[in-house]
Amino acid sequence: MSSARKVYEFLQAASVAHARWDYEVSMSIIKNRKKLLVLFILALPILAVSFLEASPWLGGKTAYGPAFYTTTIFLVSIAVGLAAGLITGCIGAGGGFIITPALMAAGVKGILAVGTDLFHIFAKAIMGTTVHKKLGNVSVKLAVAFLVGSGLGTVIGGAVNKGLYNTDPLLSEAFISAVYAILLGFLGFYALADYLRSRKGAAASADAHGGAMSGTPTIAAKLQNMNIPPMITFDEDFVPGGKQLSGVIIAAGGVVVGILAAIMGVGGGFVTFPMFVYIFGVSSMTTVGTDILQIIFTAGLAAIGQYAIYGYVFYTLAMGMLIGSLLGIQVGALTTKVVKGIHIRGFYAISIIAGFLNRVATLPKKFTELEVINVPKPLCDGIETVGNILFWIVVAVFGLWIFGKFFANLGLLREED
Repeated sequence: MSSARKVYEFLQAASVAHARWDYEVSMSIIKNRKKLLVLFILALPILAVSFLEASPWLGGKTAYGPAFYTTTIFLVSIAVGLAAGLITGCIGAGGGFIITPALMAAGVKGILAVGTDLFHIFAKAIMGTTVHKKLGNVSVKLAVAFLVGSGLGTVIGGAVNKGLYNTDPLLSEAFISAVYAILLGFLGFYALADYLRSRKGAAASADAHGGAMSGTPTIAAKLQNMNIPPMITFDEDFVPGGKQLSGVIIAAGGVVVGILAAIMGVGGGFVTFPMFVYIFGVSSMTTVGTDILQIIFTAGLAAIGQYAIYGYVFYTLAMGMLIGSLLGIQVGALTTKVVKGIHIRGFYAISIIAGFLNRVATLPKKFTELEVINVPKPLCDGIETVGNILFWIVVAVFGLWIFGKFFANLGLLREED
C-alpha cells in the first residue's frame, strides 16, 4: 500500500470518527428537552439582535467582522450548518470540512470563519456532554498528557493565523484557503477514485460510513517500545498489566492536533481517533472516551484562548450553524435508511471536491493581490465566481436530494421508527 493511500485512509477514518462524534453529540441535545430549552434561551437574544442592524460588538472588533453583515448572512449560517449536518448524518463523514470554506464563500473573513467554527464545535460539545457513561473508559493520565500538548498546539496554531492576519489580511485568507485546498483536494480525489472503482465492481477501500485502515499498526508497537520517561500506562482493563507509551510522544501528538484545530477550525477531534488507535495503539473503547474529553478542552482552548478574546468569533453565526446542524444531522441520518450506499459514496467525493474547487478558485485573486503572481483582475474575479457558483450548486443539489428522499419516504421512516 502506497504512503499516499495510507494517509488518505488515515484522514478518511478521522473524518468518519469526527462525524460519529458530531452525530452522537447532536442526538444527545435533540433527545433532551432540558438541553433544547437551554439552547432556545441562549438563542433568543442572539437571534433577536441578528435581525437588527449590525452592532459594533457583534463579532468583536468591527475590523474583524464579515466582509458584509446582513440578516441574510445569518440565514446563510443556518444553511451552512444544515448542509454540514446533512453530510455528516447521511454520508457519515466530511461535514465538518465544509463549514469554514462555506463561511468564507459567504463572505466571512477566513480567520473569523475559523474562530466561529471552533466556537460552534465547543458550544455543541458542552451542550451535548456525551461524556456521561463513556468517561469510565477515559485514561486520565493519557488525556492529561495529550491535553498538555494540544493546549500548546492551539497557541502555536492561533499565533500563526493571528500573525498572518496582523501582517496582511490577504495573506491570512490565502493561507487558510490553501490549507483547505490541499486537504480537500487530497481527500476528494482519492474518494472519487474509490467511488469509480466501486462502481466497476473492483475491490474498494473502506466506505464513507466507517471503514478503517486494515493491518496491524506496527508504528504503535515501535512507539510503545520506546522508553522515554515519563511512561504512561493505559488500557489496564483490556490488556493484563496495560500498555505503556511515553508521555512525551502523547504530548507531541497533542501538539499536532492542537495546531490543526487552531489553524483549520475543526476542533482537532477529526484526527485524534485514528492517531490514538493507529499510531498510539490505544484501544477503541479508551479512545472514544478520551477523544470526547479532548475535543471539549482543545476546541475550548482554541476558540476562547486564541480567537474569542481577540474578537475573531461571530456568535450569531455560531448559533445559526448549531441550529442548522442539529436539524441536518437528524434528517441525514434518517435518510440513510432509504438511499443506496453507492450514492452516498458518490456524494461524499463530490461534496469534498466542491469545497476544494471553491478554495482553489480564490487563490489566483489572493496571490495576485499579494503580488505573488500577475493574473488579470477580470479573470481572477471570473474564476472565483465560478468556484463559488459550483460550490453552492453542489450544496443545494445535495440538500434538495436528501430532503426529497426524506419526505418521499416519510411514511416508511415513521413505520421503521
